[in-house]
Amino acid sequence: MGGETLKKGSAELLILTMLQEDSRHGYEMGKLIELRSGGRIQFHISSLYPILVRMQNRGWITSRWVEKEGERRRRYYRITEKGERALTEQRRRWEEFSVAVNEVIGLDHA
Repeated sequence: MGGETLKKGSAELLILTMLQEDSRHGYEMGKLIELRSGGRIQFHISSLYPILVRMQNRGWITSRWVEKEGERRRRYYRITEKGERALTEQRRRWEEFSVAVNEVIGLDHA
């Protein structure tokens, strides 16, 4: 996010959400998150890939190299069953966090 840092874990929440929809390569995920957030959330590739490696080490995602004719080889990621469970838990935590912040700042009457 421009100048701001994402709440700890929210990058994983966004990535897992993108991968729940479809297998994607890193650059595509970053661009899609940027597009859907209206440009308010941006991932630099240098920060995105370490997150993907960490998530893969946790068993939340898997990856494979894909070569398409006329394109360079890309690593595609997909969510695992363990990642689906992590996503459910992260969504629950994000909801609790959002409700708490809204109550503090006076937006609890949605």
